[in-house]
Amino acid sequence: MSGSDTDPDVLVLRRGAHGMSSERYAEELRERLPDHDIRRARTPAEERELIARVPVATGHGLDEGLIEHADGLRLFACAAAGVGHLPLEELEERDVAVTNASGVHGPNIAEQVIGSILLFSRNLHEGIRRDERAEWRHFQAHHTELADSTVTVVGLGAIGEAIVERLRPFGPRILGVRYTPEKGGPTDELFGFGEESFHEALAETDYLVLACPLTETTRGLVDAAAFDTLSPESVVVNIGRGPIVETDALLDAVGDNAVRGAALDVTDPEPLPADHELWGMGNVVVTPHNSGHTSQYYPRLAEIVAGNLRRVAETGSYDELRNRVR
Repeated sequence: MSGSDTDPDVLVLRRGAHGMSSERYAEELRERLPDHDIRRARTPAEERELIARVPVATGHGLDEGLIEHADGLRLFACAAAGVGHLPLEELEERDVAVTNASGVHGPNIAEQVIGSILLFSRNLHEGIRRDERAEWRHFQAHHTELADSTVTVVGLGAIGEAIVERLRPFGPRILGVRYTPEKGGPTDELFGFGEESFHEALAETDYLVLACPLTETTRGLVDAAAFDTLSPESVVVNIGRGPIVETDALLDAVGDNAVRGAALDVTDPEPLPADHELWGMGNVVVTPHNSGHTSQYYPRLAEIVAGNLRRVAETGSYDELRNRVR
């Protein structure tokens, strides 16, 4: 269906992500769904007007004020992997199915993790400092190569599995931590989130990669006790959520040389204030929560959403959808 005088099939909300306009997302959907009328709202008024006329809306967020106008909405396709910011109770009351963007971020976030590990394996952060000072002075790589190291990946969802897949060619021993280790997984060994099991993994770890969501279980997971168990030669890489790591405990560990360093794409607090101690630590690398950026973000997301809409067209049902979370 097409044409501005008819009700559209899909509404793309106006807010973009990672510096990219959601218009590109709409274009990717149109390429994959030429028989659907897909419209992007440009203003709040257009969002309110169009959401009252569509069965499907997609975007990075959906506030309760907008839902009040969504009388015929059947599916909200969230453009983020996390859905904790959505009014899920209201959506459930309205019997609106919800999907997320799980799997979209796997390749690019995994690349950032690999880059962070290699940075510390080769001590490139020291090389960057000397480059900034125009200082030609030799420095050594870490005494253990990545192939002889143990990497522990906490969280084995789509992102965790992508990290493991890309780590394999480098040859390290890989441990995994997940809620149900009995389910198995792609790592050499598996551990749970229970204190004894988790600390067993920490005791073997050279690189601790946090790729899990923020939950009651994972909030403060890497605390002072965890740093006590980790080796002073270990490095923490956090691309999950900032509060998974207790910031004060991290500051103490880095300050006391209880860990070798950290690569943080997420922090607590976030954004990290300009005067925060983490900025001044030479062995802590901070990036502003941008590991999720990739030129393939909207193409991958559009592939998931278009596949789901084809299924709806075939079955007439919103029940069996990829990445359905509600």
